[in-house]
Amino acid sequence: MFQSQTPTWSDMPKTYGLTGPISEDLPEEENLIQTRKLLDTMKSYNVYENNLELEHRERVFRRLESLFRDWLKEICIEMNVPEVVTEKVGGKIFPFGSYHLGVHSKGADIDALCVGPGFLERKAFFTSFFAKLKAQKEVKDIQAIEEAYVPVITLSWEGIQIDLVFALLSRRSVPDNLDLLNNSIVKDIDIRCVRSFNGYRVTEQILRLVPNVLNFRVALRAIKLWAKQRNIYSNKLGFLGGVSWAIMVARICQVYPNATTSTLVIKFFKIFSMWVWPIPIRLIEVEKCNYNLPFWDPKVNRSDRCHLMPIITPAYPQQNTSVNVSRSTFAILNEEIHRGHAICQEIEQKKAKWSELFEQADFFQKYQHYAVLEASYTTEEKRLECVGLVESKIRLLVSTLERNELVSLAHVHPHAFPGHRKANKKDGQSTMWLIGLVLNVKDSERCKINLEHSFETFTNIINSLARSSNIYDEGMSLSVACLRREDLIYEPQQRALQPSETLPPCHVSPVSADKQGTKKRELLHRSETPSKKIKDDKSLPVDQLSNVPSSGHVTGPSAFAKPAVSLTAPRQTT
Repeated sequence: MFQSQTPTWSDMPKTYGLTGPISEDLPEEENLIQTRKLLDTMKSYNVYENNLELEHRERVFRRLESLFRDWLKEICIEMNVPEVVTEKVGGKIFPFGSYHLGVHSKGADIDALCVGPGFLERKAFFTSFFAKLKAQKEVKDIQAIEEAYVPVITLSWEGIQIDLVFALLSRRSVPDNLDLLNNSIVKDIDIRCVRSFNGYRVTEQILRLVPNVLNFRVALRAIKLWAKQRNIYSNKLGFLGGVSWAIMVARICQVYPNATTSTLVIKFFKIFSMWVWPIPIRLIEVEKCNYNLPFWDPKVNRSDRCHLMPIITPAYPQQNTSVNVSRSTFAILNEEIHRGHAICQEIEQKKAKWSELFEQADFFQKYQHYAVLEASYTTEEKRLECVGLVESKIRLLVSTLERNELVSLAHVHPHAFPGHRKANKKDGQSTMWLIGLVLNVKDSERCKINLEHSFETFTNIINSLARSSNIYDEGMSLSVACLRREDLIYEPQQRALQPSETLPPCHVSPVSADKQGTKKRELLHRSETPSKKIKDDKSLPVDQLSNVPSSGHVTGPSAFAKPAVSLTAPRQTT
């Protein structure tokens, strides 16, 4: 139902992409053996949904589309639209992202594009349809974010996270056979609709630009699993998101059209370990229509020349999917790709197994110092707003730290950690983020002064945004502390974890299991919250952050907080 309409053999071009293939060799027996081993390894991480889960996902999608079509008819009646128009208004929801690519994993979300007729107002989707969704008993955690770059409604439907974007057609009805790849679709429409259309158009185009969709999907699943295990899967935090990884894998498929999955994965690391950035990765030459839309072109746009790792979408108007990559994340991404290449070489030489490629990154042992960012809130509704705001801006803190002469690298862990209850006076909850730091100086006092400014700049930004977007609530607080590695205690979840859950740090706590470590844990459990243990790191209300001289910084005899901070592994999906 949701699969791409693959061209027939007679329609297929002889070559894919901007260049001819590097090799058209057919797989040998050894390649097929390696592919079987790779598939067996991936299955051990339980990334595939079973039939019941797939059916549930499709059932939820169909129910959502039916609800959307019902709403369109209701809104037409409210607008006194002629009955003949109302009956034929149609309405369609297009899945895109990992679900449409066929690489979604167990527990993954669904990205969906809702398409309506042009006589509607966009505002109605985020008010009237939002209200209809909220009234459904199956729906939880619903939120409308109209101010986002791509306006979206996020919700959970029977446990499945769904992100809905909305676009209007320049016509009175939405037929079932609508072709969204026709460039005329984005002519003379609202830029927000263009951005909403872009997700599906890019995803569908990727599927049409690879020679073997099945091999592409399996190879992409492998790369996504590797990226998540190595903590480099997050467009929001400055790494690469699903679309970027898909374009990179698709390019490898284009130049090795007959290769089996294991070969594609091996070539992925070999090619991109040698890639000369910022030469862009592109799947096709995108026609530049005269629609006056933003179009990635470093020859014309000076800002495009500053992009470190351009990975370009294959649909008009072409965009750089990796615009958030920073100096730090660029270095981390390249380090991980080179590590992957080294392991793949050993796999080819039968000196390593595929499981070594997917080993989880040892984030807690990698750095000597960490910045711990903690946001506190009083209600579940405020959690959604507060966490969403802070997480969407963490890369600004990374950018501020990168400009600090004493910080050579700032590495954000891509997953938030659940904080402790009673994180503020309102008996609320908190969420924490961890940033690994590589510092250029051993003078702690000098570090303290420099980091204070970086932390204050960030908290002032959050303060301003929280007030301007009406997110601020009494009891909301934000704190930033800089700690040494030995002051962090990682608390894994009590139950046995499956590899598929891809929890960030899988190793034991950095605190050794000796008497001293045991004593430290006991003290921590008796403490109410990390923010109370770090007594000098005042957890201040957001509206006070801009009024303190060293906002969010741990003061005292050292630049770094002495007491331990407990981090509990978050539940995640792959």
